[in-house]
Amino acid sequence: MLKLAAALTMLAAPAMADGLDITIAGQANGTIHVDLFKDSAPQHVAQIEKIAEEGGYDNVVFHRVIDGFMAQTGDVQYGKAGGDTAQAGMGGSELPDIPAEFNTDMSFDRGVVGMARSQDPNSANSQFFIMFAPGPFLDGQYTIVGQVTEGMDVVDQIKRGDGPNGSVTGEPDVMTKVVVTE
Repeated sequence: MLKLAAALTMLAAPAMADGLDITIAGQANGTIHVDLFKDSAPQHVAQIEKIAEEGGYDNVVFHRVIDGFMAQTGDVQYGKAGGDTAQAGMGGSELPDIPAEFNTDMSFDRGVVGMARSQDPNSANSQFFIMFAPGPFLDGQYTIVGQVTEGMDVVDQIKRGDGPNGSVTGEPDVMTKVVVTE
């Protein structure tokens, strides 16, 4: 009976694609692993993997971090550590924006990774966020791309923002290396 229950649970879970290993430095130090949901958000996952494979996410800061909510990163245009990050959160990549792939059968729970976007639902590009706590009010509004499966203790240590809208002041934590895994 336990084997049947485990098999049914696996069938109900979103199919996994490759994952990401994200090494973080700063106040938080360590590596997190994200399983990506290729079947439910194929265009978003493909874009994230392409940016990661090209090294685009390396040395990108966590620019918006709201305690009890989420940590946002991935601005490959304005969010590189060591440069002027005053506009971090306003940019994307050289790739085109992605149409929404809302996953109505999933919820924004702790550890879920979602794509950031502007007011236009079809404007996701490179930025993503990791949930510290459940945020069901985001369900059906933002695309879920994955789930942290290892390293939530590292995520929990990411430096919180204290500026407007959760902007991180001083030295933000950084994704020093983002690698696509199989």
